[in-house]
Amino acid sequence: MRLVYLDEMGGMAVSIPKIFTMFSILSMASLALPGMSGFVAELIVFFGIITSQKYFLMPKILITFVMAIGMILTPIYSLSMSRQMFYGYKLFNAPSSYFFDSGPRELFVSISIFLPVIGIGIYPDFVLSLSGEKVETIL
Repeated sequence: MRLVYLDEMGGMAVSIPKIFTMFSILSMASLALPGMSGFVAELIVFFGIITSQKYFLMPKILITFVMAIGMILTPIYSLSMSRQMFYGYKLFNAPSSYFFDSGPRELFVSISIFLPVIGIGIYPDFVLSLSGEKVETIL
């Protein structure tokens, strides 16, 4: 059985708690919470635009405004999707036996993705030092 529509996926947090936990953590990383890699990336882009001598003031204000709209719309979309998928009401009554929580293989892959997200968020200099010389060459 495949569920493709968000309305069909309500209330899945109880039946698949491991997937729910990893999905929640990684979606918070995409929201650019401090301590996660998305925060470092958005901060670097934001400071790069603000401190750049290449752009005049009006393009900087316009780019910053567009970034702010994205920073506002991303949590709205992501959190409402998570709420509907994991806590919402089911419009389609599927037996919970159709849903399988992640096994050891899926958990290993999820943790393998999660650790660099936290690692880059806590100590971004490790990755930035690898790319610093190449970026300077390009610039």
